[in-house]
Amino acid sequence: MSAVVPEDPRPTPVHDNGPGTAPGRVLSTLNEDGTRRWVRPEHAPGAFYNRRLIVAWALIASFVGLPFLRIGGKPTFLFDVLHRRFTFFGATFLPTDTVLLMLLMLTIFLTIFLLTALFGRVWCGWGCPQTVYMEFVFRPIERLFDGNRSKQIALDQKGGFQPKRPLKFAVFVVLSFGVANVFLAWFIGVDELARWMNQSPVEHPAGFAIVAGTTILMFIDFAWFREQMCVVACPYARIQAALLDRNSLIVAYDTGRGEPRGKLTKVATTDLKIGDCIDCKACVYTCPTNIDIREGLQMECISCTQCIDACDTVMDKIKRPRGLIRYTSQERLVSGKGKVLRLRVILYPIAILIVGGALGWLATHRVPAEVTVLRGIGAPFTEGAGGVVTNQLRLKIHNRGEEPRSYKFELRHADGLKWIAPENPLNVTADHAATTTIFVESQPGVIHGEKPIEIHVEDGSGFTIDVPFRLLGPGAKL
Repeated sequence: MSAVVPEDPRPTPVHDNGPGTAPGRVLSTLNEDGTRRWVRPEHAPGAFYNRRLIVAWALIASFVGLPFLRIGGKPTFLFDVLHRRFTFFGATFLPTDTVLLMLLMLTIFLTIFLLTALFGRVWCGWGCPQTVYMEFVFRPIERLFDGNRSKQIALDQKGGFQPKRPLKFAVFVVLSFGVANVFLAWFIGVDELARWMNQSPVEHPAGFAIVAGTTILMFIDFAWFREQMCVVACPYARIQAALLDRNSLIVAYDTGRGEPRGKLTKVATTDLKIGDCIDCKACVYTCPTNIDIREGLQMECISCTQCIDACDTVMDKIKRPRGLIRYTSQERLVSGKGKVLRLRVILYPIAILIVGGALGWLATHRVPAEVTVLRGIGAPFTEGAGGVVTNQLRLKIHNRGEEPRSYKFELRHADGLKWIAPENPLNVTADHAATTTIFVESQPGVIHGEKPIEIHVEDGSGFTIDVPFRLLGPGAKL
């Protein structure tokens, strides 16, 4: 007959290793002497793992496939930093769309705040690319080469040259190269990426350097930095205290049910009140950031639910109910009650509706063309023979439409002026910009310092705009 013996309730002593060493581990990934503690999590299959696996591969498929999908002839998503054009669901935004970009970013942040208030760090555990690729691509490959957690630790302790690990790292490099190329496709487009890949690196050294650098960074991240990205580098963990409240959903250990802990033995004991936790440490061994969930909510916890699957498996084996570690809230653990509706959960959706509504309205009511008038390069004006004053203007038109347009323009309020335009009308292809020059001449005395005019532009399909401009002449305040 099996029974449990209570664990020693005295706290674990904190060791002082002398000057220059920390009196205990400061981070879950550091040893007491400050050296790196390599985390080798045990694979914990279960219901949550299977759900996360489906979500992960759906996200990977979206990440790889979306750059190839087109809406109206345009990429679904393209962050073209080089040409300063940003495409979302086939709609192109320019740097001058400052308000739209601001509203878009604000909508994204508010949505993250709402999801965190409701579901805690669900992004970290279920959607973050760092977690998705580490836990569902690189770690499975690592287990294929190095074995399970025990074998990986044995290899670490053995040290020296391990024949399997160079081969594993070679596979990591190939995967990193693939991920880096797909990542770049989001910023340069699949057509440009294909051109880079089909040409010699000598023909595009900058592109080759970007691909090589991104591959190296990916490899370093997934082969060496790993969980340090979540524990040390990512700022999200630092701000979760402000985004969470006591009713936010978190992965937590039920102290009231699990304590006091005890280990299963073959000694029959009937007068001891022991919790359900048998201190098997399965939850610790499977944690990708090497924390003990039984110590409460911690900054390093990414809510990946691997400890839930591990603990549920143990509970099944010892014939105890599942859920010792589960999705719950701090308030529900203490009082048994929780609140879904609270002030922040009401305010965030209202703010999202307002900001998102403004974004949608502005995005659907954008002008079909953007017109900019600039002065010519060099002197603001010139004086020729007989005192004739010449202003050089540069007219730039960006066609936002899906079809080529022909833009005709003229100067208004231009009495006494003579203007010459080499290209009028100006033909602009779809989703591109074109620039032409306008020369404006005035006889002596027509412009006294400056003269306001308007450049009227129309495309024949209903789009018209009047752009104000100031011509300069002798006596102008520059």
